[in-house]
Formats: sequence, structure tokens, C-alpha cells
Amino acid sequence: MSTVHDEMGVMNTTVKFLHSSDLQIGMTRWFLSDEAQARFDDDRIRAIEKMGKIARKNQCEFIVLAGDVFEHNSLEQRTTGRALEALRSLKLPVYLLPGNHDPLTADSLFYRAKDIDGVTILSDTTVHGVAPGVEIIGAPLLHKMATSDLVAEALKDLEPTSNVRIAVGHGQAEARTTDHRADLIDLNTVEAKLADGTIDYLALGDTHSAQPVGTSGKVWFSGAPETTDFHDLDPDRVGGEVNSGKVLIVSASKGDVSVEEVEVGKWTFHALSKEITSGTDVEDFLDTLQAYPDKSRTVIKYGLRGTITLEQNRRLEEGIAGLEDVFASLKPRERTTDLVLEPGEEELANLDATGYAAEVLRELADSVVNGAAPEEDRDALNLLFRLSREV
Repeated sequence: MSTVHDEMGVMNTTVKFLHSSDLQIGMTRWFLSDEAQARFDDDRIRAIEKMGKIARKNQCEFIVLAGDVFEHNSLEQRTTGRALEALRSLKLPVYLLPGNHDPLTADSLFYRAKDIDGVTILSDTTVHGVAPGVEIIGAPLLHKMATSDLVAEALKDLEPTSNVRIAVGHGQAEARTTDHRADLIDLNTVEAKLADGTIDYLALGDTHSAQPVGTSGKVWFSGAPETTDFHDLDPDRVGGEVNSGKVLIVSASKGDVSVEEVEVGKWTFHALSKEITSGTDVEDFLDTLQAYPDKSRTVIKYGLRGTITLEQNRRLEEGIAGLEDVFASLKPRERTTDLVLEPGEEELANLDATGYAAEVLRELADSVVNGAAPEEDRDALNLLFRLSREV
């Protein structure tokens, strides 16, 4: 923290802090094996330790975690213990806001965290003095669902101040549908409070991609420090978690805020879509998978569409099978997968099949080529093709 006096003798304070949220420690993902889930759990806890290193490197005064530190309030004892120990190791003041996943209910894990030296739970709308000239105020969730704009309620009775005041909230600030939501954070109210000096920065959690909202550049979602969901790379439907795995370094003073995104996450969740109509396309897709650097912390769901031969499909399936145990998860995206098998005349002619087997192959091939084959017929045709090749 730095304090200077301008030519009129007015004290100007600048404070630097780390803003994060949505660690959701204890989160499980159904598509991860037990072994991959263990890595996922470990990295989410170790993200806290990384925050401490980043905060100290950037000379931050404190850390703000804007909700959803925990996935829920009933975690395994071992997970809770490790998370609290990670908080204890930070050796920096930490301000924790209860969110919708970990509201301040009777069973809240925050009651255990509050006994850690340096940890402050933003359990109500009390204004906390962080340091001379610096304040922080939270809008905590006391239940899993808010029924009103908690940020507006926390700010409504505050007056402008010469202190640098940081507000902390958790929830959506922009409607995703046309439905009215009573708990939606009113950005117009927030921007007015920023403009008149009542607050100087609003640290938000809930959205898992780091991004500013509003018009001032002083309202930010930190995003989750470790990725939790898929970034869809299909050009026709890019979306999802497009900017997670970050923490924010915030420098705030009266009238001025700067925000720097710092990479902290290890995990990658990608949704891939590809048109495959040739052997080259098959190899390109497999090369794309091979190019991921840390496959043990990479989760891929893929959707493939197009028409390929039996040989191309065999190569595709073998290539994917060789990578399935290397990735944290590598699974087909059923709703975007539409691969049609179309065996060529040469493929069928070269199959070493006679009699009844040849008749079945021809019948299955005709069904697949005509596009009316159920999935079982396609699987049967592939199996017969592979067996014939092996023979």
C-alpha cells in the first residue's frame, strides 16, 4: 500500500490486492476417473497456495475470495482439513465471502475458517478497516439462494468516503434470460456508487470466466482459478468457460483502478467439433489431440460428423483408444456426433468373408450406406470388418 499527498495536502492511498472466487473445493466431475478426480481435488486446494505466492510476488496487501470457496458445506474431513491448512499457509490477510455454494448457514465451514489467524469472514455488511485509508464491505449469502439484490442492500446506506473502499459480492450482474430475477445485481446502482466515491471497486464471484462488467472498468468477476467446465471451440457456438484459470491483481485508489489477469490454473476443459470426410481429416483430429501438452489435466469431449470408410473409422477408433487412458477424460459428445460409415466397394471386395458372413456384411453395409442403420448395425459392421482384417 502506498500513500501520497497531493499539492493540496489531500492524502491519496493506493492499495494492491488479489481477487479470486469460485474455488469450489470438493467439486466432483462425473467424467473423471477416481485417479483423475484425485488430481483435480489436489490442484483446487493447491490453487490457494499459488495465490499466496502470486500475492507476495506482486506485493499485495491482502486476498479477497468472493464466494464459493467450498463446493458445499458438507465436505469430507480430509478435504476440509487440507483446504483450511492451505488458507493458514498464506501468511496474508484473507477476506472470505460466503456464496451460494457455501452460504453462511448453521453448518457453514466458514465457522472453522474464522479461527485461522489472518482470515476474516465477511459475514454481514459491516465495513472492515483493512489498513489506514482502506476499507472492505461484503454482501454475503446467508442461504443458498438470495431473494434480493444483496449488493444493493449492502451499499444503500453508505456515504461517499475519502477512503479506498472495496465491495465484495457474489451473483449474476446481467440477465441470461428475459426472466426477471430479484437477486440480479443492479449495475446501474453499482456504477452510481462508484462514480460518487462510495466504493472504488466491486469484486464479484459466481461467473467462472474472468471479465469486467458494467462501464467503469471497476466491476470484475475474477473467474475460477481452476477450470470447472468446458470451453466450446466450435466456431458456430463458442462459449462456456472462455477465460477461467486466472486470478486478478487489483490496484485501487480513489478514482482509479487497474486490473491484471494472472494465469494460475493447470486444467483444460475443451469441447471439440470436427468434420471428418477423409483419412487426412482423421489424422488431423488425432494430431490435435496429441498436441495437448498436459493430457493428465486435460478434459476433452468431442463431436465428429461426416462420412468415412471402414478403414478410416478403424484408424480413428484405434487412435482415440490409445489416448483415452492418457487424458484426464476423453469422451464423445453424443449430441454433436454424427459419423456415417460408408464402406467402399474395394473394402468389401477385399474382405475375407464367404457364405453367411459375406451375406451379413453386405446387408449391414447396405443398411449403413442408406443411412437407416441403427447404431448396433454400425458397430456390428465395424466388428466384422476388424475381425476380417485380423484373419
